[in-house]
Amino acid sequence: MQLRVLILLSVVAVNGFAKPEKREDREPEAATGYQQKQAVEADSFMVSAANPHASQAGKKILQQGGSAIDAAVAVQAMLTLVEPQSSGIGGGTFILYWDNENNRLYTFDGREKAPQNVDPQMFIEDGKPKPWREAIVGGQAVGVPGAVSALDMAHQKFGTLPWKTLFEDSIELARSGFKVSPRLAKLVEMDIHPGVKRFKTTREYFYPQNKPVAAGTLLKNPELADSLSRIAASGAKAFYQGPLAQQIVNTVQHAGINPGRLNLEDMASYKAVQREPLCGAYKLYTVCGMAPPSSGGVAIIQTLGILEPFKLEQYEPNSIEALHLFTQASRLAFADREAYVADSDFTGLDMQPLLDNAYLSTRSSLIETKRDMGKAMAGTPYAENQLTAGKAYERPNTSHIAIVDSKGNAVSMTSSIEMAFGSGLMTNGFLLNNQMTDFSFVASKAGKSVANRIEPGKRPRSSMAPAMVFDQDGALYLVVGSPGGSRIINYVTQTLIGVLDWNLDIQQAINLPKITNRNDYTALEKGTGLSESVKAFESLGHDVKVIDLNSGIHGVLLKDGKLIGGADPRREGVALGL
Repeated sequence: MQLRVLILLSVVAVNGFAKPEKREDREPEAATGYQQKQAVEADSFMVSAANPHASQAGKKILQQGGSAIDAAVAVQAMLTLVEPQSSGIGGGTFILYWDNENNRLYTFDGREKAPQNVDPQMFIEDGKPKPWREAIVGGQAVGVPGAVSALDMAHQKFGTLPWKTLFEDSIELARSGFKVSPRLAKLVEMDIHPGVKRFKTTREYFYPQNKPVAAGTLLKNPELADSLSRIAASGAKAFYQGPLAQQIVNTVQHAGINPGRLNLEDMASYKAVQREPLCGAYKLYTVCGMAPPSSGGVAIIQTLGILEPFKLEQYEPNSIEALHLFTQASRLAFADREAYVADSDFTGLDMQPLLDNAYLSTRSSLIETKRDMGKAMAGTPYAENQLTAGKAYERPNTSHIAIVDSKGNAVSMTSSIEMAFGSGLMTNGFLLNNQMTDFSFVASKAGKSVANRIEPGKRPRSSMAPAMVFDQDGALYLVVGSPGGSRIINYVTQTLIGVLDWNLDIQQAINLPKITNRNDYTALEKGTGLSESVKAFESLGHDVKVIDLNSGIHGVLLKDGKLIGGADPRREGVALGL
């Protein structure tokens, strides 16, 4: 598999399918327990996002002639209001933007940054890492938010409508009120975040009269309306300087629980970064994603590269044989991820040795078709390396947006505040992230530095994996991504295999019952036919757990002159087109 970092794309054409028969008529196994969604077809444009209000906001912008990035700004603003637990302007994002006119792919890194005054031992107590559920609460967990900067940077390059018009629907709905969705109500009722009830502002918003806000309740957020109005009028500057920035800093420094060290200089100095995309050929296609600090791009390309010799197209969708191979390739990619992938501005590591043909071949050779390999060890792609693996936690509470506009431009954007409800801190109508806990709490092991250790100004490693796929002619073929914490990598890769190897449409691929292995155990999605395969996997030596696998994949497939939109049945998102 020829792999390379690209801005101007090229592709390698090889035989992609071993079987000539048509697969369109073969309906994949349904994800029982969820109401299945149908693919949405359109001719002009498509937007798929995690909440109907958000998809509608994006559709409206596209109908007005806006670009894909215009729509993404509107969608993210709306998600801050209606899906506050998952993403928002208090968090960060990675954005892929396809400029169809010039056939170029751009990526924008809006990942949060550590404040300059952080202590590498900040999550160590009595010589031991602080329990993760304690660490996520309060100001210490908050990194400098990056989403607004990244959206502003991308809009300055590719926006067509005025910035201020992109916030109008969200501002209006924040003032008039929106009906709380069943998903948001359920998460509030479950009381899954240990800090939400401990902070007055957050508690009063989500637990009015000390009761969890109910589905269908009209919820207003005038503070968010004011914040979005400031940003709409003055751009990103209004977020990183002035009253908004001051209030964010005050909230973090005076949290009461785990006060943080974020200051006004950290806010004012934050800048999103335009990076080169990370791309690699897979059979007929070129698969592209984010470079570090995202681990999603490199891990997906590695997984596919390791799998390519096994010709997954010969297997039925989600067959035991194919999924066994998938878990083994994932083990190997996750082992390398833990050891080598972190903010490359600090590690200085080029990802190409991890993607080299010869190296991937040596990794593929470790896979046995009839036996689970157990815990995989990181490879040795670097001649000299003083980095080692650490341990960080990522929770499945994120959001993904997939958009293709009428001119063929596209956005694949994943954004997050990390844990559901972030740090638990709410200010100016939005929640603040807890992305500092995405760093390894331990800075060194056995005399080697942990790649993803805490350092001032560093961006924590992320598993967010917005992706785009291009066909053998270099034309955009697929826009996709998912929430799901570190399982994102498996969710997106399995979906890519569904489309590229098994010839499923995007909705069929999204519907596939999920399986993950992060170099730990093999997780099978509860409530699906796949959960009945425990004995089959155990016979191959797998340690198996049947659990909820709450992906939230959104995607757009461009095929036969049509835009085919898909949204995950496990969440409340919808795809809308024209």
